[in-house]
Amino acid sequence: MSSVAVIDYGMGNLHSVAKALEKVGEGVTIHVTSDARTILAADRVVLPGVGAMRDCMGEIIRLGLDKVIHEYVESGKPLFGVCVGMQALLESSAENDGVTCLGILPGNVEYFGDDLKDLKTGDKLKIPHMGWNQVHQEIEHPMWDGIAQDARFYFVHSYYTLPGNSDLIAASTNYGFSFTSAVSKDNVFAVQFHPEKSQHDGLALYANFLKWDGNTK
Repeated sequence: MSSVAVIDYGMGNLHSVAKALEKVGEGVTIHVTSDARTILAADRVVLPGVGAMRDCMGEIIRLGLDKVIHEYVESGKPLFGVCVGMQALLESSAENDGVTCLGILPGNVEYFGDDLKDLKTGDKLKIPHMGWNQVHQEIEHPMWDGIAQDARFYFVHSYYTLPGNSDLIAASTNYGFSFTSAVSKDNVFAVQFHPEKSQHDGLALYANFLKWDGNTK
């Protein structure tokens, strides 16, 4: 029987993520856990996240989960980062006057800015970026299977990921400018939006994750 560990460090919308996985994962065992052995034994891992990066990384490190996440990624099994869970995979974040992150992927997390404007109308855009927006797939990937180009997903964030390598960009979204809304490298895939709040296409993404073996072809 397949198993998925949803990493619990006290900062994610864990119930919603677990419920979405249960809905699309018949016969799949879902563990919401901070236990290292359970995480490392899982067939797949979800790293969620909501809140300030300083608090998220502080709890990840306090619980020793930074080392566990690195070990799991090195095993080659699939890992899915969601929202702050995506940002935590980078090297650092500008949030909270600068926070060192996990460094699994090259790049940094930057603030949208207080003077962000719509490129077409010139109107000032609200921060955080909140609500539905299009996600433009930049690469072919098993995680995008059956999801239409420019499908809309639900976002809530004030900071965005700036990958250190353009090859990492799996999708982009426009909000004042084009920013990276999904990244991919080997057995790691991560998104800025919330699949569990994104209705049909969000559930499709979780279903694809439960079928994905960690290979990108």
